[in-house]
Amino acid sequence: MRIAIIGAAGRMGHNLLRCAGRIEGCEITAATESPGHPAIGTSVNLTGSIRPGSIPGDLRYTSEWPETAEAVIDFTFHTAAVPHLRQAVAYRQAYVLGTTGLTDREKAAVRSAAEKIPVVWAPNMSLGVNLLTELVRRAAAVLGPEYDAEIVEMHHRLKQDAPSGTALGMAEALAEGRGVKLGEVSCFGREGITGERPKGQIAIHALRGGAVVGDHTVMFVADEERVELTHKASSREAFATGALRAALWLAGRAPGIYNMRHVLGFEPV
Repeated sequence: MRIAIIGAAGRMGHNLLRCAGRIEGCEITAATESPGHPAIGTSVNLTGSIRPGSIPGDLRYTSEWPETAEAVIDFTFHTAAVPHLRQAVAYRQAYVLGTTGLTDREKAAVRSAAEKIPVVWAPNMSLGVNLLTELVRRAAAVLGPEYDAEIVEMHHRLKQDAPSGTALGMAEALAEGRGVKLGEVSCFGREGITGERPKGQIAIHALRGGAVVGDHTVMFVADEERVELTHKASSREAFATGALRAALWLAGRAPGIYNMRHVLGFEPV
């Protein structure tokens, strides 16, 4: 599949380019950046972080939309999502969106685009994280509200949004497992005299510091025991590998919104 990386000079962009050579069927045909970016016009291979042979040697960063790509992968800032989706719809390109922190308007734009093109939209593309999220859903269904549920996530100091989209996705899965609506039982951090913990509450806590790629722990706590499910990412390549697999999975798919549960076969299409 001909794949374009949007925001290719950024941290996730470099990880996607590095991982592309490991996955059979990935043909990186474009690496784009915003107009005026200092990387525009330079060779992707001159960054020193891309393994020789992973991508075409003559590939250069460009600000032009990759019209010939069959799929695009986008991990850019949330404000860029709407114009990027508009372009993908215009050229009927499959779309992998890993950007978090989208506003309601931007989420609506994703749903609108998915009426015309296939979109994989997930807060975290890591295969391990998505396996963990599935385990959280199943554990919640088995243990029920008798076990207090607490979610703790930690990321690097530069992360813009909190809590992480991944933590929110795990909270949604937990709520689904219990058969409740997250908005009716969620709690984001605690401060002051909060009173006793309500039964059935799902609490989410965000930590920031250093260069932590992403740690997530979901705890189910009863008086007599505690179950902890944890995922720790040691490299952003975990997210890149999943995103590239998602792009390949979209080949020939009908328009619609898909998630990593579909990609991994946990949920039927």
